[in-house]
Amino acid sequence: MNEFLYQFYRIFEIFIAVYYGTYIVFYFILAILSVYAIKKFIDNVNFLPEKVLTNTKYTVGVSVIAPAFNEETTIIDNVNSLLSLNYPNFEVIIINDGSTDGTLEALIKEFNLEKIDFFYQEKIITQRIRAHYKSKDSVYTKLLVVDKVNGKSKADASNAGINSSKFPYFICTDVDCILRKDTITQLIKPFIEETDKRTIATGGTLRMSNSSEVKRGYLIKMHFPENWYPRFQELEYTRSFLFGRMAWSQLNSLLLVSGGLGMFDKEIAVKAGGYWHKSMGEDMELVTRMRKVMHQRKEKFQIKYIPETLCWTEGPSNRRTFVKQRTRWGRGLIQTLFTHKNIFFNPKYGKTGFLIFPYYFLYEFLTPIIELMGVIVFFFVIPFLDIGVDYSFLLWISIACYLFYISITMLSIVIDEILYRTYDDTKEILTLMMIAIVEPFFYHPVNVYSYLKGYFLFLKGGEHKWGNMERQGFNNKETKNN
Repeated sequence: MNEFLYQFYRIFEIFIAVYYGTYIVFYFILAILSVYAIKKFIDNVNFLPEKVLTNTKYTVGVSVIAPAFNEETTIIDNVNSLLSLNYPNFEVIIINDGSTDGTLEALIKEFNLEKIDFFYQEKIITQRIRAHYKSKDSVYTKLLVVDKVNGKSKADASNAGINSSKFPYFICTDVDCILRKDTITQLIKPFIEETDKRTIATGGTLRMSNSSEVKRGYLIKMHFPENWYPRFQELEYTRSFLFGRMAWSQLNSLLLVSGGLGMFDKEIAVKAGGYWHKSMGEDMELVTRMRKVMHQRKEKFQIKYIPETLCWTEGPSNRRTFVKQRTRWGRGLIQTLFTHKNIFFNPKYGKTGFLIFPYYFLYEFLTPIIELMGVIVFFFVIPFLDIGVDYSFLLWISIACYLFYISITMLSIVIDEILYRTYDDTKEILTLMMIAIVEPFFYHPVNVYSYLKGYFLFLKGGEHKWGNMERQGFNNKETKNN
């Protein structure tokens, strides 16, 4: 038995060295690509000036789609915020997804809405649509409200918005997200720039709105979050958006456009079947199917990422809500990889099959499992070995991974501050750096646990439930979102 455990340990030791060695090399390449992509974006930022898009009525139209469920207390401010976006040709579609509070009534009263005869084409199947509403006031002509039976997921509500939209491109966001005034202008640029590739989706940077000053749906001043979990998420978003997604964008290999903010080519999204209402990671799953459609068409395409903070969203403020969110993300990850397993190493799907899916399997899906195996080996295998164990190897590989992580994280903070000066207070920047030092010991283990729980729930099967995501809301108001 002792010999078996020793051989198992030796194999695991070699595997860990190779796995994390290649991970560091790969992520180092991604970091270089990110810096190059950010510099390229900055150099070309004035290639298509914003005023060219905003000072004409002949710009391409964009539909802004925002599902709402039991948002009575904040819906008016949020809708006014969306209607104030700086773009000449857009519509705002609010989908009342079977709210049980006064969300619809508040909308009807505030915006003077009335039922209209609406030519509704159900290109994507959803729960039953009850009615469409438009305002009697000319000032709110851009607003369309869709009332439907609750579909138990954001995906079903979003699909109803897509069916109701009139423009060729749509933005999908959350009704409680705060968008920067020029969000549409920034996201539409890759779609209209001349290139040999068809742009099918774009995304931008999200940040935490927790503790920031918000008045009537508008971000007055951004502050570093006060609670620990939003602080860790702020750090995580800064690192992943600036480094991870910029690199994948440079490689034309983005697989994830955040559900909080993304612009899509409606034709391709509809051809792909829209959002899958049973998916626990509907944003990643939709992009996967859109990529499949383009590969099957043998048409050149691209998905671009904009390294600008365009959206502020409220993150989970406590451990219970955070675990619930990340469990769903973990379940969505394994669900997407399993559902589209035919992509793996399939020549028909190009980079998606030979680069993106293998990466997500090896370094996104497997990492929590390997870390769990490491805990098992350290606490339940090594103590039973009579033969000497090379603890120096374990120590040095741990130090190497930690220092590499710190370097990447600190670099992302510095780049973010140089380019965007997100925080006015130096103390907040230093706090963010201190958070980076302790993140692997406090935040990361909870993240790993949540993803493993998501994997387990997927394997266990059963009904796909989103559940209610508790939010504190702006100005400490209690709200719920499905």
